[in-house]
Amino acid sequence: MKRKTNHTTLLFMLFFVLFTCLVPIFSLLIAQQNEWQTDYERSGYLSTPRYEATMNYLLKLDAASDSMTTGVFGHSAQGRELVFAIVDREGLADPEAIRAEGRILMMIQACIHPGESEGKDAMLQLLRDLIINQQHQGILDKVSIIFIPIFNADGHERYSPYGRINQNGPTEMGWRTTAVNLNLNRDFLKADAVEMKAWLQFYHRWQPEFFIDTHTTNGADYQYVLTYALETGGNMTAPLTRWQQQSYLPEMTRLMEDAGFPVFPYVSFRNWHDPRSGLISGVASPMFSQGYTALRNRPGLLVETHMLKPYRQRVEATYAIILSTLGILNKEANTLSRLVTEADSYTASADFRKKAFPMRFSIDMTDSTIVDFKGVEYELMKSTITGGEWFRYHRDKPATFSLSLFDQAVVVDSVMLPEAYAVPVQWHEVIERLKLHGVRLHALANAIDVVAVTDSFTSVEWFTQPYEGRHRIRKTASVPVRRKLHLPAGSVLVPMNQPQAPVVAHLLEPRGNGSLLEWGFFDAIFEQKEYAESYVMEPLAQQMLDSIPGLAEAFIALKASDPTFATSSWAQLNWFYKQTPWWDNQYMIYPVLRLESYPVLP
Repeated sequence: MKRKTNHTTLLFMLFFVLFTCLVPIFSLLIAQQNEWQTDYERSGYLSTPRYEATMNYLLKLDAASDSMTTGVFGHSAQGRELVFAIVDREGLADPEAIRAEGRILMMIQACIHPGESEGKDAMLQLLRDLIINQQHQGILDKVSIIFIPIFNADGHERYSPYGRINQNGPTEMGWRTTAVNLNLNRDFLKADAVEMKAWLQFYHRWQPEFFIDTHTTNGADYQYVLTYALETGGNMTAPLTRWQQQSYLPEMTRLMEDAGFPVFPYVSFRNWHDPRSGLISGVASPMFSQGYTALRNRPGLLVETHMLKPYRQRVEATYAIILSTLGILNKEANTLSRLVTEADSYTASADFRKKAFPMRFSIDMTDSTIVDFKGVEYELMKSTITGGEWFRYHRDKPATFSLSLFDQAVVVDSVMLPEAYAVPVQWHEVIERLKLHGVRLHALANAIDVVAVTDSFTSVEWFTQPYEGRHRIRKTASVPVRRKLHLPAGSVLVPMNQPQAPVVAHLLEPRGNGSLLEWGFFDAIFEQKEYAESYVMEPLAQQMLDSIPGLAEAFIALKASDPTFATSSWAQLNWFYKQTPWWDNQYMIYPVLRLESYPVLP
């Protein structure tokens, strides 16, 4: 009996000693875990942190690890710093040094629309898990990360519970646009916002091989927590397009399914809100992030979590797709690097300019495939308020629909690219935009004369309402003209034997999708600045009719074909003025020149 008592006592003492030793260890682990919880996690997965709290957490991660470096790439309109983080397994923070080690770069951007903050909260957790918790070992062997936590910093701090009426959380959020009410995800080509000007220079410095832009949808209700868009419609080189279709998308889809988040391409119905009308998917305009990176020969993934799903689900789905992409790129790094390099070489080559370059695409509405779509039951309702129709979705009644998907892109406008463009020195804002996009330019030290082709516009029509701070041109008509022109010193030549040739084409070709002409950078050329008085033109017009063969016939024909012209004395006399040597020979003439060969410079 005494021996049994001693044995029990020894076991109790051993347990006490172990307990005394382990409790501090467990307490330390719990304390460390609590220390590295994000504000989003501390809130019970309901809230997203403000700008200052976000930056403090990012800087805390930076201080705790040699593999992470933070920096500032610009400032917002209200002066806030635009912060980025680089995560590299060797702590490198220079793109050339990282690539010299055989790694590629993946950029993740969050809060371009600050109310859509899933990317920020997902990435803060992922960086913590990589750096502090040492999870996902080996996933950074061939890839380094560039992370922009808050692109639209001013919009982020327009913070309230009322940022997005259609959205289920977080509890408070930022606003969609910048402090000057510009939507950054309409600004990638024209670059009006100071934030975008800084971003373009930053992007060109790093030129990541893969880009992810994180968003939240508007639109219909359905089962998917996350949908995506990737440019596979024909606005990238064929090898890069095949890689996205055959290597990236199948593996990403499988990994997301395994993670519990089945995905589907970005949802856009033929008829707004009506699933049974069918789905459409086309080529993105370069004013959007994924459309712009496609012009830069680099895949861009648009992530769209579903607005009506709980915020925690949306963050977890975003975490999953970023982690899945990181894993795929870690395996595919060498292939993707080679394809991007080859695409850059091709768009800089003479072969690229031998084929018509597509400027605009449409969707072939005669060609579709049938796909299964995980939606929910819904019904069309009659409004008792407006008398109009609206859709009521029953999210508690999931349903799978067999829908027609129209996703075959067709080219509706294209151009043959010149060997170079020339922009006269006085168009400073245009030259500045080219520089922001990293376009290689040659500024003329001396004036030169060139023979070049440009456009003479015969008509122009503007949209009546402003869009993104500008009145865009809706449509034009023009004819090509060949002219001998004088280019003053300081004018720039834009050679097309460079990787940014697709970007240059969309900026400078009048029919480009989001061209600088379309956005109003050249509106002044459409203004007639000199006029003839009627008492001067009336006798001169009569003299011209009497002395210029064929003029009377042309005048009569125009009056017969244009009733507005026929009833306007001013328009008729102005027409005669246009036939005189006093007419402005630069009126309605596009000042950007297409050069068929690169000029020999003095």
